[in-house]
Amino acid sequence: MRKVLIITYYWPPAGGPGVQRWLKFVKYLPEFNIDPIVYIPENPNYPIEDVTLEKEIPVGIKILKHKISEPYKLAKLFSSKKTKRISSGVIQSKNQSLLEKLMLWVRGNYFIPDARKNWVAPSILYLSEIVIKENIKTIVTTGPPHSVHLIGDGLKNKFDLKWIADFRDPWTSIGYHKKLKLTKSSEKKHKQLENQVLNNADQIVVTSATTKQEFEILTKKPIQVITNGHDTDYLGSSNLDSQFTITHIGSLLTGRNPQNLWKVLSEIARENAVFRKLLQIEFLGVVSQDVMDSLHRFELEPYIKFNGYVSHDAAIRKQRSSLVLLLIEIDSEDTKGIIPGKLFEYMAAKRPILAVGPRNWEVKCFIAETESGAIFDYNANTELKNVILKWFDAFREGQLTIASKNVDKYSRRSLTEELSKLL
Repeated sequence: MRKVLIITYYWPPAGGPGVQRWLKFVKYLPEFNIDPIVYIPENPNYPIEDVTLEKEIPVGIKILKHKISEPYKLAKLFSSKKTKRISSGVIQSKNQSLLEKLMLWVRGNYFIPDARKNWVAPSILYLSEIVIKENIKTIVTTGPPHSVHLIGDGLKNKFDLKWIADFRDPWTSIGYHKKLKLTKSSEKKHKQLENQVLNNADQIVVTSATTKQEFEILTKKPIQVITNGHDTDYLGSSNLDSQFTITHIGSLLTGRNPQNLWKVLSEIARENAVFRKLLQIEFLGVVSQDVMDSLHRFELEPYIKFNGYVSHDAAIRKQRSSLVLLLIEIDSEDTKGIIPGKLFEYMAAKRPILAVGPRNWEVKCFIAETESGAIFDYNANTELKNVILKWFDAFREGQLTIASKNVDKYSRRSLTEELSKLL
């Protein structure tokens, strides 16, 4: 079997979507005659954890660890809550405290490309011995954090290796990048490092066609889209909720706040007594203060259930029991290429997807291809209201189903087969 060194920051017990992609690739790669060796930090500072994911680590996989020095641990001494929020990407657009503004400025200008930069040099030194010892010919780096790519860059400069750089998210074009209060010199440094990685890697992998188009302006290196996906070996079952539940799974960060949706739900609740009795809006994950304020303003408190972060298994069960699955993205040109990993699990759950996001959101192509729901922009009202009422009527008749198709091509195993051809 061909050995491949995979360098990643996120690995169980880390929770959230960042860990899922490579945990699943590693699970299926041996089927395609590839022996993955995984390199991770020994003492990481994960903003959220899900210990249930540890049982999904394949037996016998070689995992290497090396210590990391992270500033978030020191920052917790000043404000644990704000530090956790920033490290998980939740950046409030309003009412930032002086401390929060200072932390963002330091994060953006002193830790380039990110707060895990101190792991780069020690990792290059440590992995240099591993490359020789294990006769490694191919390495993979996956970011964010994009400092992980600098480890790949350093190893590429020392050895005759094939280096694949996997971008789960864009680098300088992602929405929160603009909120880091960067100086001109810091912004220039970020772009310089992005160019360095894109042009030194042998192969670029991205999760969306939009990101591919953005990167094609910056490099001539080959770029392939391999999306996130769903794991088809889930054998659990769930009974449908008795309430008309509309569920959002994952973080609702600042900006992901579709006030037109809250307004429509509020209107229907006022106008329809039966809807008012049966409606339930559930949130599994972090919800920003901006979103909570809007929900209160539209008088939706009686219908809301906040569950906080739950395990991935629990999230999968909820996807299958909910009547409608809610998918939301920030209304910005910068986010039209963001394809949330949960989209593919939503599609596999075969429950109607209600998506609200920017115009020309790439998600529209996937929902249309699989016929798995309906998608709207932030200005939609009448059409949005009609779809919700249509689905509610079908729910009352016990007929709210979705006949998704073309979903198997997004299984983790099929996507790993695509990846194996690059490796």
